Amino acid sequence: MATKPKEKPPEAPAADNADGDAPAKPVKKPIFSKVVILAATGLLVVCGLGATAYFLLSSKAPKEVAAAPVKPPVFLDLPDTLVNLSNAGGERPQYLKVKVVLEMADQQMVQQVQPVLPRVMDAFQTYLRELRPTDLDGSAGLYRLKEELTRRVNASIAPNRVNAVLFKEIVVQ
Repeated sequence: MATKPKEKPPEAPAADNADGDAPAKPVKKPIFSKVVILAATGLLVVCGLGATAYFLLSSKAPKEVAAAPVKPPVFLDLPDTLVNLSNAGGERPQYLKVKVVLEMADQQMVQQVQPVLPRVMDAFQTYLRELRPTDLDGSAGLYRLKEELTRRVNASIAPNRVNAVLFKEIVVQ
């Protein structure tokens, strides 16, 4: 009969091998440590999200303050303004007709502005007569006109202030 080859005795670790010819067995790290690290990271993320949600939704978060009722603005119609625009030399005269409304905070301010309305109209007339037709071109020109009229009204009625100057009609002929 055939004899079975004898099993070799286990080899000593590579460090004990003086020749260094035998390869070392790879040391397997347990998969358990990777699972623990992933689980711990996931737990930290979930705890962080939970804490964030708690602080955002907790009663310590600032509550909405009930807004005070907003008063609607009051509007004051100014008289129609008709001025001739500044022209260069021999051009035919051009005219500007403007209907303006002042937006104010309350009725009390309207009563304070009424006595100085001639001063406001004078500031308008003086400024508008110096305009050229090209100053009113496009929306940028109208925006500059609105801003300048607002500035002049506020200077005329100081210390009071209007919220805005609104155009009802602008005609250049």
